[in-house]
Amino acid sequence: MALDMQKLDAFMGRFVGDLGATFHAGMVVIGERLGLYKALAEGPQTSAELAANTGTDERYVREWLSSQAAGGYAEYDPVSGHFSLTEEQAFALATEGSPAYIPGAFELATAALKAVPKMVDAFRTGAGLGWHEHDPGLFHGTEKFFRPGYAANLVNQWLPALDAVTDKLTAGGKAADIGCGHGASTILMAQAFPNSTFIGFDYHRPSIDWAKKSAEHAGVADRVRFEVASAKEFPGKGYDFVAAFDCLHDMGDPVGASAHVRQALAPEGTWMIVEPFANDKLEDNLNPVGRIFYSASTLICTPASRSQDGAMCLGAQAGETRMREVLAQAGFTQFRRATQTPFNLIYEARP
Repeated sequence: MALDMQKLDAFMGRFVGDLGATFHAGMVVIGERLGLYKALAEGPQTSAELAANTGTDERYVREWLSSQAAGGYAEYDPVSGHFSLTEEQAFALATEGSPAYIPGAFELATAALKAVPKMVDAFRTGAGLGWHEHDPGLFHGTEKFFRPGYAANLVNQWLPALDAVTDKLTAGGKAADIGCGHGASTILMAQAFPNSTFIGFDYHRPSIDWAKKSAEHAGVADRVRFEVASAKEFPGKGYDFVAAFDCLHDMGDPVGASAHVRQALAPEGTWMIVEPFANDKLEDNLNPVGRIFYSASTLICTPASRSQDGAMCLGAQAGETRMREVLAQAGFTQFRRATQTPFNLIYEARP
């Protein structure tokens, strides 16, 4: 075997970056949970000052700050010994309301990685692994990761891209959020459209309990309710609008779930399906975004589908053509890509 040493060196360089990123994920979770980023965003500080301001141990903080500076997640001034965040770093790491807030992504990833031992067995047996079988941190991380994107795009871009939906919700419509999780998307819509009523459905009771408390905290509990129900069995008819955020591909029987949504919609109703961005061909998804989604799909999405009846296993990179086929099999006659972001495709389906 003749090795090309330049190619080997390039690959090992990639390995060093990946290994550092893997460890760094834990550092971000620690920084977020302890408020280290938020405190550092207030101004340059030494490790002793940051530890004092956050009630943490200086020696650990010093090592953590060094990892952040080495990874480009913080700045270091060797003359003064101060660490700091640039405005851009603070926007992404310390500002929870920003559309670029990223710590939730790392909480999601570190929680998902706890399933690796189970997935090693699943690879051998073909068994599934439901969302409810994951570490609870997966649910918290998922909400933190997706909520900024929803807050930035849902009301201002995605809903206006649909035909007449904002008019219906403004006037007062009946809407359902399928697979609502912790309810972030449901609550955002309820806040934007006070004349409409919203119901969030999810099969995971702890998530529904969390969503109820979040609605009370947000002051929208009078027009939002949350119920435990699957996508194929949620109650109600005549919905003007139904939404499904980043979950249809997780379902064992997405065709059956889609058919149930079609039956639940009003004759002129609309279903918005938000899915991870994906091209139809594998070779067109071999990029950094595709890497994230294929890896997450291996640990979360595909085993979730495998754990359910049907086990279609669409995966997080199903693509538009496959989604169109699913909706057609369910009886929908109208389907289009309404808009997109670098991370999401937004589809509109009508009966």
